[in-house]
Amino acid sequence: MAMKRLRISDIVKGTDMVGREAQVKGWVRTKRGSKNVAFIALNDGSCIHNLQIVVDTEKFDEELLKKITTGAAINVIGKLVESQGKGQSVEMVAEKIELYGVADPLTYPLQKKGHTMEFLREIAHLRPRTNTFGAVFRIRHNMAIAIHSFFHEKGFYYFHTPIITASDCEGAGQMFKVTTLDLDCPPRNDEGTIDFKHDFFGRHANLTVSGQLEGELAAMALGSIYTFGPTFRAENSNTPRHLAEFWMIEPEMAFYEIEDNMDLAEEFIKYLVKWALDHCADDIEFLNNMIDKELRSRLEFVLQHDFVRLGYTEGIKILEDAVAKGQKFEFPIYWGADLAAEHERYLVEQHFKRPVILTDYPKEIKSFYMKQNDDGKTVRAMDVLFPKIGEIIGGSQREEDYDKLLTRANEMGVPMDDIWWYMDTRKYGTAPHSGFGLGFERLLLFVTGMSNIRDVIPFPRTPNNADF
Repeated sequence: MAMKRLRISDIVKGTDMVGREAQVKGWVRTKRGSKNVAFIALNDGSCIHNLQIVVDTEKFDEELLKKITTGAAINVIGKLVESQGKGQSVEMVAEKIELYGVADPLTYPLQKKGHTMEFLREIAHLRPRTNTFGAVFRIRHNMAIAIHSFFHEKGFYYFHTPIITASDCEGAGQMFKVTTLDLDCPPRNDEGTIDFKHDFFGRHANLTVSGQLEGELAAMALGSIYTFGPTFRAENSNTPRHLAEFWMIEPEMAFYEIEDNMDLAEEFIKYLVKWALDHCADDIEFLNNMIDKELRSRLEFVLQHDFVRLGYTEGIKILEDAVAKGQKFEFPIYWGADLAAEHERYLVEQHFKRPVILTDYPKEIKSFYMKQNDDGKTVRAMDVLFPKIGEIIGGSQREEDYDKLLTRANEMGVPMDDIWWYMDTRKYGTAPHSGFGLGFERLLLFVTGMSNIRDVIPFPRTPNNADF
Protein backbone atom coordinates (compact mmCIF):
# COMPACT_ATOMS: atom_id res chain seq x y z
CA MET A 1 0.00 0.00 0.00
CA ALA A 2 1.40 3.36 -1.01
CA MET A 3 2.37 5.75 1.75
CA LYS A 4 -0.12 8.60 2.20
CA ARG A 5 1.18 12.15 2.08
CA LEU A 6 1.07 14.16 5.29
CA ARG A 7 0.44 17.86 5.28
CA ILE A 8 3.12 19.92 6.96
CA SER A 9 0.49 21.60 9.14
CA ASP A 10 -0.41 18.17 10.58
CA ILE A 11 3.24 17.35 11.21
CA VAL A 12 4.15 20.56 13.05
CA LYS A 13 0.98 20.40 15.17
CA GLY A 14 1.23 16.68 15.84
CA THR A 15 2.26 15.26 19.22
CA ASP A 16 3.42 11.78 18.19
CA MET A 17 5.32 12.47 14.99
CA VAL A 18 8.90 11.75 16.07
CA GLY A 19 10.02 8.33 14.85
CA ARG A 20 7.39 8.01 12.11
CA GLU A 21 8.08 7.29 8.46
CA ALA A 22 6.30 9.92 6.39
CA GLN A 23 5.87 11.39 2.95
CA VAL A 24 5.67 15.12 2.29
CA LYS A 25 5.29 17.10 -0.91
CA GLY A 26 5.78 20.81 -1.44
CA TRP A 27 7.86 23.64 -2.79
CA VAL A 28 11.39 24.49 -1.77
CA ARG A 29 11.67 27.77 0.09
CA THR A 30 15.43 27.60 0.59
CA LYS A 31 18.31 25.14 0.35
CA ARG A 32 21.58 25.51 2.21
CA GLY A 33 24.30 23.27 3.51
CA SER A 34 27.80 21.92 3.29
CA LYS A 35 29.48 19.25 1.20
CA ASN A 36 28.09 16.40 3.30
CA VAL A 37 24.67 17.62 4.37
CA ALA A 38 21.99 19.88 2.88
CA PHE A 39 19.02 21.49 4.60
CA ILE A 40 15.87 22.08 2.54
CA ALA A 41 13.06 24.26 3.89
CA LEU A 42 9.89 22.77 2.41
CA ASN A 43 6.44 24.38 2.41
CA ASP A 44 3.22 22.88 1.05
CA GLY A 45 0.91 25.85 1.63
CA SER A 46 -0.97 24.25 4.52
CA CYS A 47 0.58 26.56 7.13
CA ILE A 48 3.13 29.33 7.60
CA HIS A 49 5.73 26.87 8.87
CA ASN A 50 8.31 25.06 6.75
CA LEU A 51 9.46 21.52 7.39
CA GLN A 52 13.23 21.15 7.42
CA ILE A 53 14.45 18.27 5.28
CA VAL A 54 17.91 17.00 6.25
CA VAL A 55 19.71 15.45 3.28
CA ASP A 56 22.84 13.29 3.48
CA THR A 57 24.31 14.41 0.16
CA GLU A 58 26.39 11.25 -0.25
CA LYS A 59 23.18 9.18 -0.51
CA PHE A 60 21.67 11.18 -3.37
CA ASP A 61 22.59 11.88 -6.96
CA GLU A 62 24.57 15.11 -7.24
CA GLU A 63 22.75 16.19 -10.40
CA LEU A 64 19.38 15.72 -8.69
CA LEU A 65 20.41 17.86 -5.73
CA LYS A 66 21.66 20.62 -8.05
CA LYS A 67 18.19 20.89 -9.57
CA ILE A 68 16.52 21.28 -6.17
CA THR A 69 16.55 25.06 -5.87
CA THR A 70 14.17 27.69 -4.46
CA GLY A 71 10.74 27.20 -6.03
CA ALA A 72 11.21 23.59 -7.13
CA ALA A 73 8.46 21.07 -6.31
CA ILE A 74 9.58 17.83 -4.69
CA ASN A 75 8.29 14.65 -3.07
CA VAL A 76 10.20 13.43 -0.01
CA ILE A 77 9.95 10.20 1.95
CA GLY A 78 11.86 9.99 5.20
CA LYS A 79 11.89 9.64 8.95
CA LEU A 80 10.61 12.35 11.27
CA VAL A 81 13.08 13.06 14.05
CA GLU A 82 13.44 15.55 16.86
CA SER A 83 14.97 18.71 15.43
CA GLN A 84 18.50 19.63 16.42
CA GLY A 85 18.08 23.24 15.30
CA LYS A 86 16.03 26.20 16.47
CA GLY A 87 12.63 27.16 15.11
CA GLN A 88 11.07 23.72 14.79
CA SER A 89 10.45 20.72 17.04
CA VAL A 90 10.56 18.10 14.29
CA GLU A 91 12.41 17.66 11.01
CA MET A 92 12.69 14.96 8.38
CA VAL A 93 15.75 12.92 7.45
CA ALA A 94 15.33 12.25 3.73
CA GLU A 95 15.44 8.67 2.46
CA LYS A 96 14.03 9.27 -1.01
CA ILE A 97 13.56 12.48 -3.04
CA GLU A 98 11.63 12.82 -6.27
CA LEU A 99 11.84 16.04 -8.27
CA TYR A 100 8.48 17.07 -9.72
CA GLY A 101 9.31 20.43 -11.25
CA VAL A 102 12.38 22.64 -11.43
CA ALA A 103 12.47 26.43 -10.94
CA ASP A 104 15.33 28.05 -12.84
CA PRO A 105 17.14 30.24 -10.27
CA LEU A 106 18.08 32.69 -13.04
CA THR A 107 14.44 33.44 -13.90
CA TYR A 108 12.34 32.41 -10.87
CA PRO A 109 11.40 35.78 -9.31
CA LEU A 110 10.82 34.66 -5.71
CA GLN A 111 14.35 34.20 -4.50
CA LYS A 112 15.28 34.58 -0.84
CA LYS A 113 15.19 38.37 -0.55
CA GLY A 114 12.73 41.12 0.24
CA HIS A 115 10.12 41.96 -2.40
CA THR A 116 7.92 45.04 -2.50
CA MET A 117 4.15 44.66 -2.56
CA GLU A 118 4.11 46.54 -5.87
CA PHE A 119 6.47 44.00 -7.44
CA LEU A 120 4.46 41.08 -6.10
CA ARG A 121 1.26 42.49 -7.65
CA GLU A 122 3.00 42.23 -11.01
CA ILE A 123 3.43 38.48 -10.46
CA ALA A 124 0.07 37.76 -8.88
CA HIS A 125 0.22 34.23 -10.31
CA LEU A 126 3.21 33.47 -8.07
CA ARG A 127 2.75 35.67 -5.01
CA PRO A 128 0.60 33.12 -3.10
CA ARG A 129 3.85 31.16 -2.68
CA THR A 130 5.32 33.86 -0.45
CA ASN A 131 4.91 33.65 3.31
CA THR A 132 2.93 36.89 3.44
CA PHE A 133 0.37 35.99 0.81
CA GLY A 134 0.10 32.41 1.95
CA ALA A 135 -0.91 33.79 5.35
CA VAL A 136 -3.32 36.33 3.84
CA PHE A 137 -5.11 33.81 1.66
CA ARG A 138 -5.41 31.21 4.42
CA ILE A 139 -7.01 33.91 6.58
CA ARG A 140 -9.29 34.85 3.68
CA HIS A 141 -10.48 31.24 3.52
CA ASN A 142 -11.06 31.13 7.27
CA MET A 143 -13.06 34.33 7.23
CA ALA A 144 -15.31 32.92 4.51
CA ILE A 145 -15.90 29.80 6.60
CA ALA A 146 -16.59 31.94 9.69
CA ILE A 147 -19.18 34.02 7.81
CA HIS A 148 -21.16 30.97 6.80
CA SER A 149 -20.78 29.47 10.28
CA PHE A 150 -22.05 32.62 12.02
CA PHE A 151 -25.19 32.96 9.94
CA HIS A 152 -25.94 29.24 9.90
CA GLU A 153 -25.73 29.13 13.68
CA LYS A 154 -28.20 32.04 13.91
CA GLY A 155 -30.75 30.42 11.58
CA PHE A 156 -30.10 32.58 8.52
CA TYR A 157 -30.44 31.19 5.00
CA TYR A 158 -27.75 31.64 2.35
CA PHE A 159 -29.50 33.26 -0.60
CA HIS A 160 -27.97 33.60 -4.07
CA THR A 161 -28.72 36.92 -5.75
CA PRO A 162 -28.00 37.62 -9.44
CA ILE A 163 -24.67 38.88 -10.71
CA ILE A 164 -26.26 40.19 -13.91
CA THR A 165 -29.04 42.66 -13.20
CA ALA A 166 -31.10 45.42 -14.77
CA SER A 167 -31.44 47.41 -11.54
CA ASP A 168 -29.00 49.76 -9.80
CA CYS A 169 -29.30 49.32 -6.05
CA GLU A 170 -27.21 52.37 -5.17
CA GLY A 171 -28.43 54.68 -7.94
CA ALA A 172 -24.81 55.60 -8.60
CA GLY A 173 -24.70 54.93 -12.31
CA GLN A 174 -21.18 53.46 -11.92
CA MET A 175 -21.95 50.03 -13.31
CA PHE A 176 -20.26 47.70 -15.77
CA LYS A 177 -22.47 47.03 -18.77
CA VAL A 178 -23.05 43.49 -19.98
CA THR A 179 -23.75 43.06 -23.69
CA THR A 180 -23.44 40.63 -26.60
CA LEU A 181 -23.84 43.39 -29.21
CA ASP A 182 -21.10 44.09 -31.71
CA LEU A 183 -19.52 47.17 -30.18
CA ASP A 184 -17.91 48.13 -33.49
CA CYS A 185 -21.25 48.18 -35.29
CA PRO A 186 -24.18 48.00 -32.84
CA PRO A 187 -27.77 47.96 -34.12
CA ARG A 188 -29.51 51.32 -33.94
CA ASN A 189 -33.14 52.44 -33.77
CA ASP A 190 -34.88 55.20 -35.71
CA GLU A 191 -33.49 57.82 -33.30
CA GLY A 192 -29.94 56.67 -34.00
CA THR A 193 -29.32 55.30 -30.48
CA ILE A 194 -28.26 51.74 -29.76
CA ASP A 195 -31.19 49.33 -29.96
CA PHE A 196 -30.81 47.03 -26.99
CA LYS A 197 -33.80 44.95 -28.10
CA HIS A 198 -31.25 43.02 -30.15
CA ASP A 199 -29.07 42.36 -27.11
CA PHE A 200 -29.03 39.01 -25.28
CA PHE A 201 -31.46 40.12 -22.57
CA GLY A 202 -33.40 42.47 -24.83
CA ARG A 203 -32.56 45.43 -22.62
CA HIS A 204 -29.73 47.15 -20.72
CA ALA A 205 -27.99 44.80 -18.30
CA ASN A 206 -25.17 45.36 -15.83
CA LEU A 207 -22.96 43.60 -13.34
CA THR A 208 -24.46 43.97 -9.87
CA VAL A 209 -23.27 46.57 -7.37
CA SER A 210 -25.19 44.87 -4.56
CA GLY A 211 -27.54 41.98 -3.89
CA GLN A 212 -29.47 44.00 -1.32
CA LEU A 213 -32.73 44.62 -3.17
CA GLU A 214 -33.13 40.96 -4.06
CA GLY A 215 -32.01 40.05 -0.55
CA GLU A 216 -34.83 42.11 0.90
CA LEU A 217 -37.34 40.11 -1.11
CA ALA A 218 -35.95 36.89 0.33
CA ALA A 219 -36.03 38.24 3.90
CA MET A 220 -39.70 39.07 3.46
CA ALA A 221 -40.33 35.39 2.81
CA LEU A 222 -37.65 33.46 4.72
CA GLY A 223 -37.21 35.79 7.70
CA SER A 224 -33.43 36.18 7.81
CA ILE A 225 -31.06 35.64 4.89
CA TYR A 226 -27.56 36.59 3.84
CA THR A 227 -25.77 36.91 0.53
CA PHE A 228 -22.05 36.44 -0.01
CA GLY A 229 -20.71 36.99 -3.48
CA PRO A 230 -18.87 39.23 -5.93
CA THR A 231 -20.01 42.78 -6.67
CA PHE A 232 -18.73 45.31 -9.18
CA ARG A 233 -18.28 49.08 -9.21
CA ALA A 234 -17.06 50.97 -12.28
CA GLU A 235 -15.75 53.70 -10.00
CA ASN A 236 -12.51 55.26 -11.19
CA SER A 237 -10.96 55.25 -7.71
CA ASN A 238 -7.30 54.33 -7.81
CA THR A 239 -6.81 54.17 -4.03
CA PRO A 240 -5.62 51.59 -1.47
CA ARG A 241 -9.26 51.15 -0.34
CA HIS A 242 -11.12 50.56 -3.62
CA LEU A 243 -11.55 47.67 -6.03
CA ALA A 244 -13.67 47.36 -9.16
CA GLU A 245 -14.47 43.73 -8.26
CA PHE A 246 -14.88 42.75 -4.62
CA TRP A 247 -16.94 40.47 -2.39
CA MET A 248 -19.82 41.55 -0.18
CA ILE A 249 -21.68 39.97 2.72
CA GLU A 250 -25.23 41.33 2.95
CA PRO A 251 -27.64 40.05 5.60
CA GLU A 252 -31.28 41.14 5.42
CA MET A 253 -33.67 40.53 8.30
CA ALA A 254 -37.44 40.82 8.56
CA PHE A 255 -38.78 42.38 11.78
CA TYR A 256 -35.43 43.97 12.68
CA GLU A 257 -35.41 47.59 13.82
CA ILE A 258 -32.24 49.71 13.55
CA GLU A 259 -31.15 48.74 17.08
CA ASP A 260 -31.41 45.04 16.19
CA ASN A 261 -29.36 45.75 13.08
CA MET A 262 -26.60 47.42 15.10
CA ASP A 263 -26.56 44.57 17.61
CA LEU A 264 -26.16 42.01 14.83
CA ALA A 265 -23.38 43.97 13.11
CA GLU A 266 -21.34 44.21 16.32
CA GLU A 267 -21.88 40.56 17.19
CA PHE A 268 -20.94 39.55 13.63
CA ILE A 269 -17.67 41.49 13.58
CA LYS A 270 -16.63 40.19 16.98
CA TYR A 271 -17.41 36.62 15.94
CA LEU A 272 -15.19 36.97 12.86
CA VAL A 273 -12.32 38.54 14.79
CA LYS A 274 -12.47 35.82 17.43
CA TRP A 275 -12.53 33.16 14.72
CA ALA A 276 -9.39 34.66 13.20
CA LEU A 277 -7.57 34.70 16.54
CA ASP A 278 -8.67 31.14 17.33
CA HIS A 279 -8.13 29.52 13.93
CA CYS A 280 -5.39 31.61 12.28
CA ALA A 281 -3.05 32.19 15.21
CA ASP A 282 0.19 31.29 13.42
CA ASP A 283 -0.61 33.36 10.33
CA ILE A 284 -1.68 36.34 12.44
CA GLU A 285 1.49 36.02 14.51
CA PHE A 286 3.58 36.08 11.32
CA LEU A 287 1.73 39.14 9.95
CA ASN A 288 1.97 40.83 13.34
CA ASN A 289 5.76 40.39 13.28
CA MET A 290 6.34 41.20 9.62
CA ILE A 291 3.57 43.60 8.51
CA ASP A 292 1.85 45.34 11.43
CA LYS A 293 3.26 45.21 14.96
CA GLU A 294 -0.10 46.24 16.45
CA LEU A 295 -2.25 43.71 14.59
CA ARG A 296 -2.87 41.21 17.38
CA SER A 297 -3.46 43.86 20.05
CA ARG A 298 -5.90 45.68 17.74
CA LEU A 299 -7.88 42.50 17.09
CA GLU A 300 -8.01 41.67 20.80
CA PHE A 301 -9.07 45.25 21.57
CA VAL A 302 -12.16 44.86 19.37
CA LEU A 303 -13.26 41.84 21.38
CA GLN A 304 -12.73 43.56 24.71
CA HIS A 305 -14.76 46.74 24.10
CA ASP A 306 -18.32 47.62 23.20
CA PHE A 307 -18.73 49.72 20.07
CA VAL A 308 -19.66 53.37 20.60
CA ARG A 309 -23.09 54.24 19.21
CA LEU A 310 -23.16 57.81 18.02
CA GLY A 311 -25.64 59.97 16.13
CA TYR A 312 -24.38 61.69 12.97
CA THR A 313 -25.26 65.13 14.35
CA GLU A 314 -23.23 64.53 17.50
CA GLY A 315 -20.38 63.15 15.40
CA ILE A 316 -20.32 66.31 13.28
CA LYS A 317 -20.17 68.42 16.43
CA ILE A 318 -17.16 66.43 17.69
CA LEU A 319 -15.38 66.94 14.38
CA GLU A 320 -16.21 70.66 14.25
CA ASP A 321 -14.89 71.08 17.79
CA ALA A 322 -11.70 69.29 16.74
CA VAL A 323 -11.25 71.69 13.82
CA ALA A 324 -11.80 74.63 16.15
CA LYS A 325 -8.98 73.27 18.34
CA GLY A 326 -6.57 73.02 15.43
CA GLN A 327 -7.23 69.59 13.90
CA LYS A 328 -6.54 69.68 10.15
CA PHE A 329 -8.71 67.78 7.66
CA GLU A 330 -8.30 67.69 3.91
CA PHE A 331 -12.06 67.74 3.38
CA PRO A 332 -14.43 70.28 5.00
CA ILE A 333 -16.74 69.18 7.78
CA TYR A 334 -20.28 70.48 8.23
CA TRP A 335 -23.76 69.10 8.88
CA GLY A 336 -24.84 67.43 5.66
CA ALA A 337 -21.33 66.38 4.61
CA ASP A 338 -20.69 62.79 3.61
CA LEU A 339 -17.87 61.91 5.99
CA ALA A 340 -14.50 61.11 4.45
CA ALA A 341 -12.25 58.33 5.75
CA GLU A 342 -10.14 60.90 7.61
CA HIS A 343 -13.21 62.06 9.57
CA GLU A 344 -14.28 58.50 10.34
CA ARG A 345 -10.81 57.50 11.50
CA TYR A 346 -10.52 60.59 13.72
CA LEU A 347 -13.66 59.56 15.59
CA VAL A 348 -12.43 55.98 15.97
CA GLU A 349 -8.69 56.38 16.48
CA GLN A 350 -8.32 59.69 18.27
CA HIS A 351 -11.58 60.67 19.93
CA PHE A 352 -13.20 57.43 21.14
CA LYS A 353 -10.28 55.05 20.57
CA ARG A 354 -12.61 52.18 19.74
CA PRO A 355 -15.03 51.19 16.94
CA VAL A 356 -17.98 53.50 16.37
CA ILE A 357 -21.45 52.86 14.92
CA LEU A 358 -22.64 56.15 13.41
CA THR A 359 -26.39 56.50 12.88
CA ASP A 360 -29.13 58.86 11.63
CA TYR A 361 -27.44 60.39 8.58
CA PRO A 362 -28.96 63.20 6.50
CA LYS A 363 -31.30 61.63 3.95
CA GLU A 364 -29.77 63.68 1.12
CA ILE A 365 -26.53 61.70 1.23
CA LYS A 366 -28.09 58.26 1.57
CA SER A 367 -29.96 55.88 -0.72
CA PHE A 368 -33.68 55.99 -1.43
CA TYR A 369 -34.55 52.77 0.42
CA MET A 370 -33.47 53.89 3.91
CA LYS A 371 -36.22 54.43 6.49
CA GLN A 372 -36.96 58.08 7.13
CA ASN A 373 -36.95 59.45 10.65
CA ASP A 374 -39.78 61.61 11.99
CA ASP A 375 -37.63 64.75 11.74
CA GLY A 376 -37.94 64.65 7.93
CA LYS A 377 -34.19 65.29 7.57
CA THR A 378 -32.46 62.07 8.56
CA VAL A 379 -32.72 58.35 7.88
CA ARG A 380 -32.05 55.28 9.99
CA ALA A 381 -28.72 54.56 8.41
CA MET A 382 -25.78 53.05 10.26
CA ASP A 383 -22.09 52.83 9.42
CA VAL A 384 -19.62 50.79 11.46
CA LEU A 385 -16.28 52.63 11.60
CA PHE A 386 -13.02 50.83 12.36
CA PRO A 387 -9.43 51.90 13.03
CA LYS A 388 -7.16 52.04 9.97
CA ILE A 389 -10.14 51.32 7.70
CA GLY A 390 -12.87 53.86 8.30
CA GLU A 391 -16.24 52.48 7.20
CA ILE A 392 -16.27 48.69 7.25
CA ILE A 393 -20.06 48.14 7.36
CA GLY A 394 -22.87 50.23 5.89
CA GLY A 395 -26.52 49.49 6.53
CA SER A 396 -29.90 50.76 7.55
CA GLN A 397 -33.43 50.00 8.53
CA ARG A 398 -35.27 49.82 5.23
CA GLU A 399 -38.29 52.00 4.46
CA GLU A 400 -41.34 49.73 4.62
CA ASP A 401 -43.96 52.40 3.91
CA TYR A 402 -44.95 52.26 0.21
CA ASP A 403 -45.86 55.92 -0.18
CA LYS A 404 -42.71 57.20 1.53
CA LEU A 405 -40.52 54.86 -0.49
CA LEU A 406 -42.22 55.85 -3.76
CA THR A 407 -41.84 59.55 -3.02
CA ARG A 408 -38.16 59.20 -2.16
CA ALA A 409 -37.41 57.04 -5.21
CA ASN A 410 -39.05 59.62 -7.46
CA GLU A 411 -37.12 62.44 -5.77
CA MET A 412 -33.87 60.60 -6.52
CA GLY A 413 -34.83 59.71 -10.07
CA VAL A 414 -34.96 55.93 -9.61
CA PRO A 415 -36.85 54.47 -12.62
CA MET A 416 -39.96 52.59 -11.55
CA ASP A 417 -39.57 50.25 -14.54
CA ASP A 418 -36.43 48.91 -12.86
CA ILE A 419 -37.77 48.44 -9.31
CA TRP A 420 -41.50 47.72 -9.65
CA TRP A 421 -40.90 44.25 -8.21
CA TYR A 422 -39.09 45.78 -5.23
CA MET A 423 -41.98 48.18 -4.61
CA ASP A 424 -44.42 45.26 -4.65
CA THR A 425 -43.07 43.99 -1.34
CA ARG A 426 -44.41 47.18 0.27
CA LYS A 427 -47.88 46.42 -1.12
CA TYR A 428 -48.16 42.83 0.04
CA GLY A 429 -47.45 42.14 3.69
CA THR A 430 -44.92 44.89 4.32
CA ALA A 431 -43.08 44.80 7.64
CA PRO A 432 -40.15 46.51 9.37
CA HIS A 433 -36.85 45.09 8.14
CA SER A 434 -33.16 45.94 8.18
CA GLY A 435 -29.84 44.90 6.73
CA PHE A 436 -26.25 45.85 6.11
CA GLY A 437 -23.31 45.20 3.83
CA LEU A 438 -19.79 44.24 4.85
CA GLY A 439 -17.03 44.55 2.28
CA PHE A 440 -15.11 41.29 2.58
CA GLU A 441 -11.81 42.80 1.50
CA ARG A 442 -12.15 45.68 3.97
CA LEU A 443 -12.66 43.11 6.71
CA LEU A 444 -9.52 41.34 5.52
CA LEU A 445 -7.52 44.56 5.63
CA PHE A 446 -8.38 44.82 9.30
CA VAL A 447 -7.78 41.16 10.15
CA THR A 448 -4.47 40.84 8.27
CA GLY A 449 -2.96 44.28 8.89
CA MET A 450 -2.28 44.73 5.18
CA SER A 451 -2.41 48.35 4.06
CA ASN A 452 -3.62 47.99 0.45
CA ILE A 453 -6.87 46.30 -0.52
CA ARG A 454 -5.17 44.90 -3.64
CA ASP A 455 -3.14 42.65 -1.35
CA VAL A 456 -6.06 40.78 0.25
CA ILE A 457 -7.68 39.51 -2.98
CA PRO A 458 -5.87 37.07 -5.27
CA PHE A 459 -6.32 39.01 -8.52
CA PRO A 460 -7.23 42.67 -7.96
CA ARG A 461 -9.34 44.49 -10.53
CA THR A 462 -8.64 48.21 -10.56
CA PRO A 463 -8.61 51.03 -13.16
CA ASN A 464 -6.42 50.00 -16.11
CA ASN A 465 -5.70 46.61 -14.54
CA ALA A 466 -7.43 43.34 -15.38
CA ASP A 467 -4.34 41.17 -15.67
CA PHE A 468 -4.26 37.43 -14.92
